[in-house]
Amino acid sequence: MSEPKLEVPAELRDLAEKTIDQAERAFGMFFEAAAKSVGAIPSPGTEISKQALSFTEQNMKAAFEHARKLVHATDLQQALQIQSEFLRSQFTNAGEHMRQITGDVMSAAKDTMKPKF
Repeated sequence: MSEPKLEVPAELRDLAEKTIDQAERAFGMFFEAAAKSVGAIPSPGTEISKQALSFTEQNMKAAFEHARKLVHATDLQQALQIQSEFLRSQFTNAGEHMRQITGDVMSAAKDTMKPKF
C-alpha cells in the first residue's frame, strides 16, 4: 500500500514559503541588532555571548531550511524522513555547541584564576 499524497494547493505552498522568508528576514534583523548590542559593552562573557548568539542563529537558519523542505514534502513518509534528518542534525549540533561552550567557559575560568603580576 502506498502513502497517500499530500494534496496541498500550490498557492498554499507559495504562501507558506513567503511566510518563512518573511520570518527569516525578521530573525536576521534581530540577530544583527543582538550582535551589535553584545559587542557594544565589553565584558568577560562577551565572547561566550557572541558564540551562543552565533549558535542560536545557526539553529534558526537550520529550522527555516527545515520548514522549506517540509513545505515541499509530497507524502507523509517524506515529511517524516525530513523531520528525522532535522532532529538528528540538531542533536548532533547541540552536542557540538555544548562542547565548544563548555571548553570556552573552562578556558575563561582558568584565565581568570591565573595570577596577574
